[in-house]
Amino acid sequence: MDDWLRDLPVFEPGWVWLAGAGPGDAGLLTLHALNGLRQADVIVYDALVDPGILERARPGAVLEYAGKRGGKPSPTQPDITRRLIELAGSGKRVLRLKGGDPFVFGRGGEEALGLAQAGVRFRVIPGITAGIGGLAYAGIPLTHRDTNSAATFITGHDAAGDVAGSVDWAAIARGSPVIVVYMALQHLPAIAERLLKAGRGAEEKVAVIGHATLPGQQVVVATLGTCAAAATAAALKPPVVVVIGGVVDLRADLDWFSALPRDAAVPAS
Repeated sequence: MDDWLRDLPVFEPGWVWLAGAGPGDAGLLTLHALNGLRQADVIVYDALVDPGILERARPGAVLEYAGKRGGKPSPTQPDITRRLIELAGSGKRVLRLKGGDPFVFGRGGEEALGLAQAGVRFRVIPGITAGIGGLAYAGIPLTHRDTNSAATFITGHDAAGDVAGSVDWAAIARGSPVIVVYMALQHLPAIAERLLKAGRGAEEKVAVIGHATLPGQQVVVATLGTCAAAATAAALKPPVVVVIGGVVDLRADLDWFSALPRDAAVPAS
């Protein structure tokens, strides 16, 4: 094991580590997540985990795909939780690797509760969520004292795949100067319409960020009135994160990622 990993926790048999892999760039992995990759017997990973991250697993580790993508055959959440419990019960060191942060729209809380109820020992390893890391790679600060002292994170759809009905869109439109919407691409026209009806300006800036932090990152800057059409015209594909508010204007000066030489776009890690 690398010297700089020696003082990190030992991954004990029968444990599950719920880890966030970050938004894509392998350089954004935490040391705890990398430590888990280097020790795990089985890695149960999601669709949004970049293959370059899985290459950092220890030789001989078993990789099990448990991705959930809208409109495609996927394992159910109860099935995934049962599999984690089964693997831990057989004495495996199980790394549950999820894109972004497991507790930010990642259903990590559901899995942790299932493990707790089954008496399985677990550790939670936070990751960099797309609503922070993805914005940073797009040259958009989540906060800036000249524009906003608050921001709101929202999921673009609920468990049924519809626009999140439990969200008070009108209250958020009135009260949050910056809004970050995860998994918003499919329902972006409806989301924009709700915010416009609640009083947000049609000319307010919006950035739609696809495949954030990766070499193929795409950033479409439009307005609340035009963002849905602009995303369609750019043929953006999931995963996408959307940011609405005055911070988007700062991208004009802060777009550092696009200025990188392409062979330096993703730092070696």
